[in-house]
Amino acid sequence: MAVRSSSTLGFVCTVALAVGCGGSKEEPQTQQNAQYAQQPYGQQPYGQQPGYGQQPGYGQQPGYGQQPGYGQQPAGPPPGGQPAGAAGMPGMPPQAAPGTPAQQLDPSAGAAATALIGPLSTGSTMPGAKPVGSAIVGNFQAGQTLEGQLQLQPGKCYTVVAAGVPPVTEVNLQLVAVMPIPGMVPILAQDGDQGPQAVVGKKPNCYKWPMPVGAPVKVILTVAGGSGIAAAQVYEK
Repeated sequence: MAVRSSSTLGFVCTVALAVGCGGSKEEPQTQQNAQYAQQPYGQQPYGQQPGYGQQPGYGQQPGYGQQPGYGQQPAGPPPGGQPAGAAGMPGMPPQAAPGTPAQQLDPSAGAAATALIGPLSTGSTMPGAKPVGSAIVGNFQAGQTLEGQLQLQPGKCYTVVAAGVPPVTEVNLQLVAVMPIPGMVPILAQDGDQGPQAVVGKKPNCYKWPMPVGAPVKVILTVAGGSGIAAAQVYEK
């Protein structure tokens, strides 16, 4: 009986030792599983390397699309400023708005210009034509004008002669109706000359008033190029 009890006791001890050893070997794995189970879902260490997907400056490079002056062209001249090539540019003569009145002068003050008209009229007017009224004289900037009024008479023939003193380089002349006339354009006649001299109604084609009654017209003298003194004189035959 004593022997059987010893064998039984030994067997029990052997089983207990086996169970105890097995428990000591499984404990680290159990602890590891417990740690793994405690990790928040979607926040495993794997895939969370420092800076992954968040590299410094990625997509935010300094100055990209904001380079100094990019898309910001230098501003043009302020409203009301003079365009390029207008008055105020070095070496350029003063410019005036087209149609701006020039400074009107007494004919004696424009003697240099009126002296040029005499020889020009000799070869431009019809024989026997006489001056009508006084000469139109002014001190011009480029683009400025002066006007004189003339009463056209039926059956008469007219020539207008103009000249400018250097540095005037271009002179223009027009005869313009003061009141609208049915069937007629406002500009009745104008010169086709180039340079500082101009003639309207040059012989043998002097300007003839076609209406049976007289009418007032404007003689418009324009200095289109250069600046200085210019004059115009009307002749009638």
